[in-house]
Amino acid sequence: MTSFLTRWCASLMLALGVGGSPAAAQGTANLPGPWRAELIAKGIAAGPLRPREAADAFEAVLARDTLDAEANWRAAIAMVDLGKRTPDDRKDPVRDSLYLVGERYARRAVHLAPQDADAHFALANALGKAALTKGKKERVRYALDIRDAALRSLALDPRHDGSYHILGRWHAEIERLSNLEEFFAKKFLGAKAFGEASYEEAASNLEKAVVLRPDYIFHRLDLAEVYVDMKRYADARAQIDVIPTLPTLDAMDPEYRRQAEAIRTRIAGKR
Repeated sequence: MTSFLTRWCASLMLALGVGGSPAAAQGTANLPGPWRAELIAKGIAAGPLRPREAADAFEAVLARDTLDAEANWRAAIAMVDLGKRTPDDRKDPVRDSLYLVGERYARRAVHLAPQDADAHFALANALGKAALTKGKKERVRYALDIRDAALRSLALDPRHDGSYHILGRWHAEIERLSNLEEFFAKKFLGAKAFGEASYEEAASNLEKAVVLRPDYIFHRLDLAEVYVDMKRYADARAQIDVIPTLPTLDAMDPEYRRQAEAIRTRIAGKR
């Protein structure tokens, strides 16, 4: 635990820009040498299956060059992958801090590379996961920034499955608000933005994510949830039936498989 907290504190200091000027930290930026390519490759290989290893590799790049845009957005995604292992409904300051660090990395990446779809996705991803740990009213406060980042990512890369997922989730979360929360959302988001949300759009965007990356369990799980919201139970079962056949690509996949079976049980017998 001590080593983890030590690494986390270092991450937070780096993301917040503490511990040295950017110029000092990027001393090798112009001539990065083979170390950068090796570390990026190591982080990519670890990926969402080993997010701690991935985060360590990308942060090792940032320790030498805080202005490396790719290392920033990849580190942001790794921080979210670390944080999401703690359930959203549980209070956990370490998880929340990981999301904060992820957001800081992502914002830096967007600033450094505003034409990079992955940077905007990383920001939408960090904000979206952070929002799910908040109360419904607080989630609404994140809503416009999440949507804007996802839309910007898709404008730059119309085949970005992750951004379609986030946008689909955005529509679903708005539709799931209670009447009182709807009133608050309309005041905060504005009637026009709020009126754009629909389960049909949620399903459409998640369906695009599944088409673009059919082997990714999380896309199908969230699509199944939306189908349940729409009472499209046969379509939900069709997604759930595929999940056991898919490879494990994310450290959370065993939990996602469990959640899929819980949905199957919940809708058993419904037509």
